[in-house]
Amino acid sequence: MTPLRGWAPRGHRLHTKVPHGRWKTMTFLAALRHDRIDAPWFIEGPIDGVSFRTYVEKVLLPVLRPGNIVVLDNLGTGAKQFTTSSVRSAPNCTSCPILADLNPIAQAFAKLKHLLRKAAARTVDGVCAAIGQALDAFTPEQYANYLKNSGYGI
Repeated sequence: MTPLRGWAPRGHRLHTKVPHGRWKTMTFLAALRHDRIDAPWFIEGPIDGVSFRTYVEKVLLPVLRPGNIVVLDNLGTGAKQFTTSSVRSAPNCTSCPILADLNPIAQAFAKLKHLLRKAAARTVDGVCAAIGQALDAFTPEQYANYLKNSGYGI
């Protein structure tokens, strides 16, 4: 997570530090509400089927309230089926698939990634702290606007 662009005085190169060597994958999962990010979960490593099921069962399902709609994007068939059946087991909740272009959390994650690049954290603890600070930079109105921009009236 390094900055993709930057500024330097005219005629000078932009110098910045970029880690070299093996990269460690870190995964951040979350749910978007009209006023906040909910059910955040951070793991060291890539997401797999077992980890995703754990997230849905232990983190996402406990925060669902009657009337919630879970929008599913970029899930494999098995994960989609599991999530759909799990969400429908919650009282008065439903799930629906969506095209990636209409996913409101993608807008929030784009800003989150930008802020993480600026923070330039290089350790697991540093990345966790940077995520917390970055999420504090969002306002409830921004979350509502992400939903409106994707066609969800709130």
